[in-house]
Amino acid sequence: MAIEQSAVFIDAGFLLAVGSSRVTGTSLRSATLVNTEALIKGVVEATARDSGLETLRVYWYDASKDGVFHESHKRIALIDDVKVRLGRIGVNGTQKGVDLRMGLDLVEIARNGAARVAYLLTGDDDLAEAVEAAQDLGMKVVLVGIENEAHYLKVTSVAEHLAMQVDRIITLPNELITSCFTPRTRMKHFPEATGEAPVPPAVPVPAPMPRPPQSPVPTPLTVHAHRSRGSQHGSDLGTPAAPADRQPPTEPTEAVARAARPSPRDAVGPVPGFSTDQAKVAALQRLLDVAAEVGRSVAESWYDTCTEAELEEVLSDRPNLPIHIDATLLRDCAAQIGEYDTDRQSVRQKLRKTFWEHIDLLH
Repeated sequence: MAIEQSAVFIDAGFLLAVGSSRVTGTSLRSATLVNTEALIKGVVEATARDSGLETLRVYWYDASKDGVFHESHKRIALIDDVKVRLGRIGVNGTQKGVDLRMGLDLVEIARNGAARVAYLLTGDDDLAEAVEAAQDLGMKVVLVGIENEAHYLKVTSVAEHLAMQVDRIITLPNELITSCFTPRTRMKHFPEATGEAPVPPAVPVPAPMPRPPQSPVPTPLTVHAHRSRGSQHGSDLGTPAAPADRQPPTEPTEAVARAARPSPRDAVGPVPGFSTDQAKVAALQRLLDVAAEVGRSVAESWYDTCTEAELEEVLSDRPNLPIHIDATLLRDCAAQIGEYDTDRQSVRQKLRKTFWEHIDLLH
């Protein structure tokens, strides 16, 4: 018989990418400073309110090179009732072993009866089978998401298959995300970034004027859940803040609006007044417009947060992109138009070409 308590399983790569997207418009982890302790505390409070049960433990899953603990992981591991599990970063910049460890822990806790309810903060449908196995052992499995009213699942970046397997879905308060994720450009008043967001300055930083999109998208877009998500090196949370003479990224409100646009991936059918060939050309152009906007947004966020040494290193290897930047481009594009259309060679070329063009404009 399961003990009357809950367990929380957090895919850090997923949570930090989605949180960064919410406040900066890109999933680039280095674009934000994260108050991890406050974030974990907020997740525990939200799940405890939902279940009314004591929390057994929080399992924090992340990836690093060779699965080695870095300073950011050590700080998290020292938080009460938090267990850090590390996978590895693969050669293509994606997490390796994270979903496997999460699935094994979920099933093992269900088998041992250590908790009656499991809360999963992830979006990957690779966990669907583990969810079913835990349910068969008598455990309730609840998905914890980031609210997105524009999506039919009402959450951001969650695979449909996973959403159908869990018992139900709850969402974290938007205030928790906006309070725990701070765009690095807001931290220029601080001499050094530590990976934990300090208390904001007493005088609020004036909001920049919103910028119109570089290329208008003529048809509604639909946000699609996606499975691909690269994970950056854990030390990204400790990159020094950018120099103060760089322009801040777009406002969070603009980022939310951009994430809420539907996707044109299905807009390949006939268009009134157009021939079939013309409609296909128009649909492809809409995909390229989205890719151009994503390339511009990622370039801006990365440029605003990188050091001069990092900038010179990336420029010296041009036209090759670092794995974590390329993975961010693909992930952010897939979030808007889906993996299928992001796999188009023309879309990938547009992403990378626009990134470099915008870096040239900024540099």
